[in-house]
Amino acid sequence: MGLLAPGDVVGDRLVVQRPLGQGAYAEVYRVWHEVLGRQAMKVFKHLASDAETRKLLGEAQLLSRLGHPNIVRVFDAGMIRTAEGVRGYFTMEYLPGGSLHRLLGEYTNGVVPLDVAVDVIEQMTAGMVAAHQQEPPVLHRDLTLANALIGFDSRGGRRVLLSDFGLSKHADPVTQLASAQGTFAFMAPEVQRLLGYSRASDVWSLGTIAYVLLTHHFPYSDGGRLDSFSLSRFDRPARPPSHFNDTVDPELDRIVLATLELDPRRRIGDAMELADRLRARHAPATPPRRPEPPPRPSECDHGPGHTAAQAEASRALALARRPGGLAEAADALDRAVRRCPCARGRHGHRVELWRRGVMM
Repeated sequence: MGLLAPGDVVGDRLVVQRPLGQGAYAEVYRVWHEVLGRQAMKVFKHLASDAETRKLLGEAQLLSRLGHPNIVRVFDAGMIRTAEGVRGYFTMEYLPGGSLHRLLGEYTNGVVPLDVAVDVIEQMTAGMVAAHQQEPPVLHRDLTLANALIGFDSRGGRRVLLSDFGLSKHADPVTQLASAQGTFAFMAPEVQRLLGYSRASDVWSLGTIAYVLLTHHFPYSDGGRLDSFSLSRFDRPARPPSHFNDTVDPELDRIVLATLELDPRRRIGDAMELADRLRARHAPATPPRRPEPPPRPSECDHGPGHTAAQAEASRALALARRPGGLAEAADALDRAVRRCPCARGRHGHRVELWRRGVMM
């Protein structure tokens, strides 16, 4: 039985509608505010002293102070009477899209389309920029699929918000570190080794989330699942996301792998640097300083060879979708890219992936 039940009235303006979930320290409910409408209410499970309760409510204070479009907003905080006695609580905006777990479930193969995955990680990074820019920095210490929630803006666009800052802590102003906390599957190796938590440790968690969204695999794992929590899994290199998903471009490969460097000194160091790298990926290529030379005879003239190569490439793509047709498709696509520079630029990267049996 939960601390609250549907229909319970909290204060003068809130009515409990239904439970949304619970964790080790708190239960979360959807509630109705007579003026503001739907909200989420977090109620702490355990009875605590006034001092301990104020410490628990520090999450609400932190969220209120950060105030960013990609961090959940807090409306109220205090003490309420529950079935188990007086407990601390705070209310925050209700996000109907659920967590990233639900987003993964929307796709049959568990791989989120490239543009959606990049949009999610860019929004999460923007929220962490607001935290990492604090003096001293605020470290989340528990970035996971469950702690990124999805709402919608006034036009129906996706809005990703960071939540559950319950483990968050200001870094030491001198060392820039905090104690090790978090969820093991998303925890950086230095945190697992109890060497402290830094902004680079939050970046590792963001990179792990990006990897899972793009591949439906965890990095540094054999079968994609963390069946073993042994640190020995870090003895082998992480495969680039494109190994599992051929829509991932080389620059995104480099960015994600840079968030997953085992040595935090070589890793992307904070959310600001990660945001810069993600923005640069969208920037158009620098135009050449001199005019391009006229086409050489070997370049594509969009003549009969071009048409034949495009037809061969289309046939290869159709073959690749047939069970057991990937090897034949790779041969056909190889002929197309050898015949026409246009086909090479568009499809050349797929040939080697198909020969390895990778098809997304």
